[in-house]
Amino acid sequence: MRKYSFVSALAAVAVVVGSGFAIADQAGTVKSLRNDQIDHINRIDEVLHQESRRFVRNYRQQPPLIPHSIDQYQIDLSANQCLACHDWSNAGDRGAPTLSMTHYLGREGEQLDQVAGTRWFCNQCHVPQANTPPLVESTFTPSQ
Repeated sequence: MRKYSFVSALAAVAVVVGSGFAIADQAGTVKSLRNDQIDHINRIDEVLHQESRRFVRNYRQQPPLIPHSIDQYQIDLSANQCLACHDWSNAGDRGAPTLSMTHYLGREGEQLDQVAGTRWFCNQCHVPQANTPPLVESTFTPSQ
């Protein structure tokens, strides 16, 4: 019985290692979701250009874009560095836009003194604005 378990475990390891080599062998080519061959992959440092001017919103209730870098910001369960400037208690002193009052509403619609847990992770909705080439062609036109 022990020998059978050892042989089974050895066979499983061989399958995992073999499939890993097969996947790594195919990793040299990149295909799009439409199954087109991609010849050139843009590196982020080649295309990302942080913009200092504010971008306009393209539709009603679009979350505003972040006009500054957030690379070094800590946003996790224990801390949210965005609130150091944008919380209602600090925004006036820092000259930063205040969070919308919707960020201070609990699940049942009650008014809170702190940012609601459902709005804690800012980068779920807000992203840094950057002037980058589109990943795919789009015919989207902003709303009037």
